[in-house]
Amino acid sequence: MIRHSRWMGRILAVTAAGLTIGLGTVASAQEIRNDVQELRRDRREVRQDSREIRGDRRELRGDTREIHRDRRELRGDRRELREAYRSGDPQAVRQARQELRGDRRELRDDVQDRRQDRRELREDRQDRRHDVRDLRQDRRELRRDVADRRGR
Repeated sequence: MIRHSRWMGRILAVTAAGLTIGLGTVASAQEIRNDVQELRRDRREVRQDSREIRGDRRELRGDTREIHRDRRELRGDRRELREAYRSGDPQAVRQARQELRGDRRELRDDVQDRRQDRRELREDRQDRRHDVRDLRQDRRELRRDVADRRGR
């Protein structure tokens, strides 16, 4: 009989602790409002990240076009340098070299711009992934809180 009462006492203690914890986790109306606000904020962030990604892709395409244009100019500059060497005019050679140097510099700058735009695109994609995860988590929390509230 004594063992039975100890066993019964343990069950009652565990049940009481479970009820206390269970009642404490029921969501309040304020928590639900906060969850809705977080959800709106996360949606806004995801939309903003999507806009930034589109902008980065546009910049990347523009940089790629500039690089192709610069490479075409370099081919033309090399051709002009060869013709200047053939003509034997030192002034023409000097000018052709200078143009070639300037176009190489432009190409290098455009390649660096494209690399930077690629990095920004990668970062924006990661930010968007994180924001989508946050959005999903907030949706789950909101559903859980609403269900707890209705189950009350």
